[in-house]
Amino acid sequence: MSKLLLLKEIYLEAFKNWTSMFFKKYFKAFSWFCFALIVMAIYALVFRVSTGFNFSNL
Repeated sequence: MSKLLLLKEIYLEAFKNWTSMFFKKYFKAFSWFCFALIVMAIYALVFRVSTGFNFSNL
């Protein structure tokens, strides 16, 4: 049990200071990535609609 508590304390100390900066940058990059995927999906849909793609015969 003491080894488990020691591992828990080491884990908490290791990730105490850098989490907020890491998560801010991670979520900013992730949000830009999601935005780019949404823009690509809208572009693909508009392209298919503008070229007369028949959606009913898939």
